[in-house]
Amino acid sequence: MNKKSWQGRFDKEPVELTIDFVESISLDKRLYKYDIVGSIAHAQMLSEEGLISKDEFRQIKQGLTEIAEAIEAGKFRFDKKYEDIHMVIEAALIKKTGEAGEKLHTGRSRNDQVALDMRLWLRDRLEIMMELVRGVQKTLVKQAGSKQGQIVMPGYTHLQRAQPVLVGSYLMAYVEMLERDRERFENCRGRVNVCPLGAGAVAGSSLPLNRELVAELLGFAKITRNSMDSVSDRDFGAEFIFACAMTAMHLSRLAEDWIIYASGEFGFIRIDDEYCTGSSMMPQKRNPDLLELIRGKCGGLYGNLTAILTMLKGQPLSYNRDMQEDKKQMFEAADTLEASLQMAEAIIGHTQFVEKAISRDLEKGFLEATSLAEYLVRKGVPFRKGHGIVGKLVSQCEKEGRTLSEVPLEELHKVCDKISEDVYDCLGAKNAVNNYATRGGAGDKQLQEQLEYWKEQFGRS
Repeated sequence: MNKKSWQGRFDKEPVELTIDFVESISLDKRLYKYDIVGSIAHAQMLSEEGLISKDEFRQIKQGLTEIAEAIEAGKFRFDKKYEDIHMVIEAALIKKTGEAGEKLHTGRSRNDQVALDMRLWLRDRLEIMMELVRGVQKTLVKQAGSKQGQIVMPGYTHLQRAQPVLVGSYLMAYVEMLERDRERFENCRGRVNVCPLGAGAVAGSSLPLNRELVAELLGFAKITRNSMDSVSDRDFGAEFIFACAMTAMHLSRLAEDWIIYASGEFGFIRIDDEYCTGSSMMPQKRNPDLLELIRGKCGGLYGNLTAILTMLKGQPLSYNRDMQEDKKQMFEAADTLEASLQMAEAIIGHTQFVEKAISRDLEKGFLEATSLAEYLVRKGVPFRKGHGIVGKLVSQCEKEGRTLSEVPLEELHKVCDKISEDVYDCLGAKNAVNNYATRGGAGDKQLQEQLEYWKEQFGRS
């Protein structure tokens, strides 16, 4: 089989420039096992429908199995003159089996074949992504449930000190973000798990193809309903990359936090040496480069998403060769996020929050101001009035260089005559944390509830 599958109506051979420009085997060779398993299922269906003989199916299956073994052993040559993984494997099969191999493409086009391969590949990648996300979540929960999870630290809004929170509560926020990411991958899998084979090039086939049998053999939940949409749909690819980009964004936010927290100005965390780098010039440097790379790789995923959406936006129905460019974006997105998730899990598991550094300036910034305003509410003061009272008190303390806890009771009583000795139970960062009452808050009771919830979820998965 020296000619390409489509070359029959051409008088001239394609030049090397054309071959190099249209080939995708350099990228899509990673689809080989999906192409082979899809081809075996297709051949079995052809056999059961009487379109090829049982013996021809046996030859095809044996030949494809041998090709898979040769690829896995590194003994197979991916010849770019056949353009893509489909034609490379078909050419090798025909060389092995002759006429039987020539019948494999009956009722099939590369258009529905590649749609099938990409769905099979992505179905596996989604399972891997969900496992990797779960791994990061479990590591976060483990850290949140450890002794360091009980450390009281500043919570920030606008990167300004806002209210005190437990380290564990802070870590659990990322568990929630990642759960939304995991759910996006899970939801995407439902839309991916639909079999397009049998759609042909654009309009299906006049041959009696049993699409439901192929779907069943390959573990798909159902078949696609419209042949034109089947071969031109790459929504699942864009959706997958979007889910990857969102996950990377959440990892990037954590990386940004920890890059700041690891700085000398904060010193809130210490990352193990194995996950830091140094400077080629400055001997003292201890750089969070791996976190910076996680942050940087997020931008690449945004690029993948923009690229696939732009590639899809101007295409008329149905299949166009533009779609060959989907693989680069999907493969890159998968590889980038898998690496980032693995690294994030490792860094999280090898980082300690430094209580001494966190506690040193914990009372700066009047973190318990909201707690004091809510104390006044409990004493019958309208919140807006209480907010104003505490605001003025904070301003005065700031000028005098005092914390709220250092203000004598008689002075507090002058500010508001409803204040009594029990006010000190809500002053100070640790007291403020202990007073959190709402579900999902940043106190210990709420943290324990969240830890129990997630341990139960992990037990189910």
